[in-house]
Amino acid sequence: MSFLSDTNYVFIFAQNHCMKIAVFPGSFDPVTRGHESIVRRALPLFDQIIVAVGVNVDKSGYFPVEKRLEWLNQTFSDLPQVSVESYNGLTVDFCKKMNASYIIRGLRTSADFEFERSVAQVNLKLVPDIETVFLLTLPEYVMVTSSIVREVHRHGGNIDQFIPENITI
Repeated sequence: MSFLSDTNYVFIFAQNHCMKIAVFPGSFDPVTRGHESIVRRALPLFDQIIVAVGVNVDKSGYFPVEKRLEWLNQTFSDLPQVSVESYNGLTVDFCKKMNASYIIRGLRTSADFEFERSVAQVNLKLVPDIETVFLLTLPEYVMVTSSIVREVHRHGGNIDQFIPENITI
């Protein structure tokens, strides 16, 4: 807080009174270098980014949620403005709970855009105060998806080039 006094008044200015908080939701099953790139590139746009692992109780992931959370925490351990959480239910409900006004989504292809645009429009109808921000995936990560990484891993292939450097699967 900073104070500015006048002869008759004292003005109080709260620092960071309007934090820009964003949620980057996904399954991160597993986290990829593409995911990491999106978060690191989004950092200058937001004061805080919450990487949120969506948990669907009707679906079991390839890797346990606890392991995905651990890998994400390792990946972003050098970034104090990035936190990692898990959630159930609608992403917009999680955003409200976390006081986030933005959802970050990465776009690899035009098909991604068509799908993500529909989801973003529904989210805007549900909660008009939450904006979706799209970031284009860097060319070197366009072909990297969690599904492909899982398939390579399932068949014993080396996935090190597709996952963040500081994690071991």
